[in-house]
Amino acid sequence: MHLNGKTAVITGSNSGIGLGVAKELAKAGANVVLNSFTDNDEDHALAQEIADVTGVEARYIKADMSKGDECRMLIEEAGACDILINNAGIQHVAGIDEFPPEKWNAIIAINLSSAFHTTAGALPLMRKAGWGRVINIASAHGLTASPYKSAYVAAKHGIVGMTKVVALETAEEPITANAICPGYVLTPLVEEQIPDTMKKYDMDRETAIKEVMLTRQPSKEFATVEQLGGTAVFLASDAAAQITGTTISVDGGWTAL
Repeated sequence: MHLNGKTAVITGSNSGIGLGVAKELAKAGANVVLNSFTDNDEDHALAQEIADVTGVEARYIKADMSKGDECRMLIEEAGACDILINNAGIQHVAGIDEFPPEKWNAIIAINLSSAFHTTAGALPLMRKAGWGRVINIASAHGLTASPYKSAYVAAKHGIVGMTKVVALETAEEPITANAICPGYVLTPLVEEQIPDTMKKYDMDRETAIKEVMLTRQPSKEFATVEQLGGTAVFLASDAAAQITGTTISVDGGWTAL
């Protein structure tokens, strides 16, 4: 519990990786602000559950990460942002010549531009507090490419580049900026894809996972949201005070290929 008194804002965190990271930060003592573009009772219940389980302050703030002004409003409404986790993201798969321009624009806005806006809003708060951590959830696709994912790969490479710029701009301050690059992560969304993959290739669960879904992940195991959360907790710790401007891959060896 070494993050007591710190406030973490996690974008896109009412499910999947974002929620997993939020829970691990809360376990380490940080107050957390959850976020997504919806405003349901379930969203607020997630925050209440984290508060009940961990004893930290937790709340949910609706903000659409495709809109720059709402990204900045999220930070403003949070009131404090010692740890910023830029996690919000969407995906679309198509060849470049068939890629819908509106999908390109949406992916760049949510996966890349949102991090620019939230970081711009958070840095003054971190400087005022005299401490800060910017942790961007990039991807193995921030370091390497796959076909049919032009917007996603471009956005994730962009996130890695922006991470380095933020690190250099804050290098002489007690603020760090780093990117976590996950490979395939077992989220509820991915879990839902497994039965369809089994059916499509007429394979059992283990074979479909290892030979189809994890074909580029040498470990042949999914990363977990808890592992990503643990990596974020480490990057927020004093042990990581001199780690800045770099990437940490949690990808089972994907980018070693």
